[in-house]
Amino acid sequence: MGVRRRRMRARALFKRRELRSVVDRTKSIKANDILCFSTFRNEGVRLPFFMKYYRDLGVDHFLFVDNDSDDGGREFLAGQRDVSLWTTRDSYKKSRFGVDWLNWLQRRYGHGRWTLVVDVDEFLVYPFCDTRSLHALTDWLDTSSVKSFGAMLLDMYPKGPINAVPYAAGQDPFEIASWFDSGNYTIQKNHDYGNLWIQGGPRARMFFADKPERAPALNKVPLVKWDRSYTYASSTHSLLPRGLNLVYDEWGGEKASGCLMHAKFLDTFTSKAAEELSRKQHYANSHEYKAYYSSQNKSPDFWCKWSEKHINWRQLEILGLMSKGNWA
Repeated sequence: MGVRRRRMRARALFKRRELRSVVDRTKSIKANDILCFSTFRNEGVRLPFFMKYYRDLGVDHFLFVDNDSDDGGREFLAGQRDVSLWTTRDSYKKSRFGVDWLNWLQRRYGHGRWTLVVDVDEFLVYPFCDTRSLHALTDWLDTSSVKSFGAMLLDMYPKGPINAVPYAAGQDPFEIASWFDSGNYTIQKNHDYGNLWIQGGPRARMFFADKPERAPALNKVPLVKWDRSYTYASSTHSLLPRGLNLVYDEWGGEKASGCLMHAKFLDTFTSKAAEELSRKQHYANSHEYKAYYSSQNKSPDFWCKWSEKHINWRQLEILGLMSKGNWA
């Protein structure tokens, strides 16, 4: 694992040459700032709400990598006072799906700070997030000598065909995609990295019913007190050193955890799936997008009689999808 970590860090160092700065405001970053890192391509319609959500939560500075967008998203971000932005035309796939680029930026700017790594359709929910800021969470984690915080990816979807209601820039996506699967999940331990591997939910039952082992992974470790010696190994599913993946209690108790509410399934989904299928820049030769696009129904309806309508984080805790642990 030590050799693997050094190799990944070397890759990030090499891949930094693919990034071109659009606007660099990193000199404004303070010692105790919480930083958010993300890659995107043609997600302009999502960015206004994404920025508002995480600003309200307590993120102090955003560091983005734009992978050759042409929909105005890059220009929108360049005008935001708390954003530093890089762009690249190089291969998302050959950068290990953006991991190399973000590993470099975290190494350069995240050392000694809490860093949040999320896609622009992922929204972190944690215990007491309706009354306590992200800084309150990281302060408690620091006091508890905890360096990483886990969250399960929770796919959200509307009731009815996903193309039925158009999404507008700046709108809360969960006004449309307000339903989720409360069960239907499998968990196993990954012995290489020590993390829990979670699969299931609406994507598994809709697109991977015959091959559930190929369903997307839902386990994430998005929030880490970063050190320049750390590296993400596989998206935010696993890290090195391995101890950062122990965001659960092996002895039967519960550590505090959250959910990443996933707003993927809006009316923009079909066109995005078609674009990404043609680009072939995603994991396993884009087999996930192949499954989406080969579906008989190009505007799927994920809702079923077991679907739950989202209320708040307490509901997610009661259902066992997240935990406040010993954070009182």
